Amino acid sequence: MQTHLLGYPRIGSNRELKKACEQYWSGKIVLDELLEVGKTITQNNWKRQQEAGIDLIPCNDFSYYDQVLDMTLTVGAIPERYQEIALKKSETDLYFAMARGFQKDGLDITAMEMTKWFDTNYHYIVPEFQKNQEFKLFSNKIIQEFISAKQSAINAKPVIIGLLTYLLLGKGKEEGFDKLNLAQNLLPIYIQILKELENHGAEYIQFDEPFLALDLNEKAKETYQFIYAEIRKQFPNLKFIVVTYFEGLKDNLSLATTLPIDVLHIDLVRCPEQVDEVLNTIPETLSLSLGIVDGRNIWKNDFSQSLSFIKKAIEKIGSERIFIAPSCSLLHSPFDLDSEKNEDILSPEIKQWMAFAKQKVVEIVNLKKLASENPDYNTLQELAENKKAIENRKTSILIHNQDIKNRVDITTEEDAQRNSPFNVRKETQQKVLNLPLFPTTTIGSFPQTKEVRNWRSKFKKGELNAEQYDTLLKQETERTIRWQEEIGIDVLVHGEFERNDMVEYFGEQLAGFAFTQNGWVQSYGSRCVKPPVIFGDVHRPNPMTVYWSEYAQSLTQKWVKGMLTGPVTILQWSFVRDDQPRSTTCKQIALAIRDEVNDLEKAGIRIIQIDEPAIREGLPLRKSDWQNYLKWAVEAFRISASGVEDATQIHTHMCYSEFNDIIQNIADMDADVITIECSRSQMELLNAFADFKYPNEIGPGVYDIHSPRVPSKEEMVELLKKAQAVIPAQQLWVNPDCGLKTRHWDETEKALIAMVEASKEAAETFENERNLVQ
Repeated sequence: MQTHLLGYPRIGSNRELKKACEQYWSGKIVLDELLEVGKTITQNNWKRQQEAGIDLIPCNDFSYYDQVLDMTLTVGAIPERYQEIALKKSETDLYFAMARGFQKDGLDITAMEMTKWFDTNYHYIVPEFQKNQEFKLFSNKIIQEFISAKQSAINAKPVIIGLLTYLLLGKGKEEGFDKLNLAQNLLPIYIQILKELENHGAEYIQFDEPFLALDLNEKAKETYQFIYAEIRKQFPNLKFIVVTYFEGLKDNLSLATTLPIDVLHIDLVRCPEQVDEVLNTIPETLSLSLGIVDGRNIWKNDFSQSLSFIKKAIEKIGSERIFIAPSCSLLHSPFDLDSEKNEDILSPEIKQWMAFAKQKVVEIVNLKKLASENPDYNTLQELAENKKAIENRKTSILIHNQDIKNRVDITTEEDAQRNSPFNVRKETQQKVLNLPLFPTTTIGSFPQTKEVRNWRSKFKKGELNAEQYDTLLKQETERTIRWQEEIGIDVLVHGEFERNDMVEYFGEQLAGFAFTQNGWVQSYGSRCVKPPVIFGDVHRPNPMTVYWSEYAQSLTQKWVKGMLTGPVTILQWSFVRDDQPRSTTCKQIALAIRDEVNDLEKAGIRIIQIDEPAIREGLPLRKSDWQNYLKWAVEAFRISASGVEDATQIHTHMCYSEFNDIIQNIADMDADVITIECSRSQMELLNAFADFKYPNEIGPGVYDIHSPRVPSKEEMVELLKKAQAVIPAQQLWVNPDCGLKTRHWDETEKALIAMVEASKEAAETFENERNLVQ
């Protein structure tokens, strides 16, 4: 029996990578210093796994931004617009330009698209393909990392995104173009990489193929068989581990078990029921990797349950054909629970139920020892401690609140219905709000400067008292309101300077949540989030946002939006309890948000935004499971939003989503206004709304806030023209793609001024054209 990991967190124990990348982007450190930080993190990760006793240690799981972008650079799939940068700049600068855009030295180049990695909150950079795409080995990162690991005496296993998964993650730029047709073009590059690795002494190769756990058409299945047959033909002596995760193999089981590979990894956390069918199907030539430690959540592994899987597998195929692993890469787990030292933030009782990446490595090693014939005394002690912690969590009085359970039980369909249909509400809202054509707004947050973050830090440390902190935040809020008035934004926001993270802020004020000091996980690039932990029944003890919304509205005659995070997003972006259905937890959160919405309305806030950027992300990976999820997810949003009068306008925001398949469900949410990410896709995402004839109002983002480049007014005008070509002008709002929290004020000011000017020009043009027609 062997142990292995599929990947390890790469941000560093103290987010060293985030800090180094941002320093490099701002010119505060040089490239060699950045690379040294990356090397140190990688070496420390390898050493940590080696000392814990992991048999096969992943390499090439480290990335300075994103593993899919790494593969794009490796195979030379560099979009043509970056060719000048490729000629003039370093490979690293080219890499970051593809991720973030480039706007200096006389060049102005947009970033590549970004979207969610399956149903996680991690974002990857979408490869761009065209018909007859040519590939070449451009970057040697995979080979270099393996050589480095070997030199460090690490038993390394290179991790490579599988060829089919890489193609399926990408986007064809021409209509009707099938990405799978590029498989034969790409295969020689994969073979070239494998030859290099074999020459340098690689024994095992891990291919990540999560698409094997998704719905596949016949062509995809045939292409899988062809590709792996060709790879095996070329490399009879290499040992290939094909990794699936986030779902079960189901109808792809026969395909996966007949591929000419050596080890197949299955996710027994997300789909434990597949174990029997896999064990009954697996051929004698194939070993099985059991993904039994949850790579995506922070709960301690139940050793007794995991050992039942292992023992079942041993009885069926023998221990020599078994690998023990996490369910997926530990990229989605925080770094180290030992760094949680403040008991005022994370209580010892809740902490004993948890395990971060470092602890999960130890769990895997302990499971191997416990599954052996004669586990030692210390290992048996670990089992006893594990049983005690699991039992303590089951019986803890911290978890259950009968009043909350009762409230969920008595919720009715009427609680999820607005008083009137949208066309009636729209007339009422227009009379009350009196907004112009192409109204401008932002998604919510404004830049959280170093000063704002320092205030929060000093307040938490007791260096500022509550009154001093409140005064500073009020000054920053008023400055932001005045600036928005000055440039002519129609619907204002207060800027959210009192908030840390859009989920954490609400979790801190809701019962049933716990928090960490250092539970950071990567969301994209240098962006890290610290998800709350939902451990028990959720409710709202007190109003959460009314104070700041009411204050901001008192400063201006314009409307100020109340800003909330929706129930599905709070659920998706938290580490969620696993002892009850997610739908139940979501409904509890929805009722808490409903209470907040109603209180905002009572305080005179007439526009309330309930952000749901994660609703598409939560969609099950198999279409057969969609409707059940969408039913309770849409219902949760509607419960949160439906307690208000017709005159109160409900907004929602979604980002980096493909809407075509769920557009009816988006409409069923019945938000008065939806704002979406559209600029990176050049308004392509609007086509779904146009084809569907979406009845409510839409704010397609006209500039990409995830890139530091500042778009021109003309660029935004062109995007608005594209929007008007598919959506009636009377339905359109004008806004950025997302919140502005991570941006700097100088670029924000320039971009928003251009946005307001673009809106005015679009409105003038529309009115002139309408007058000509009349």
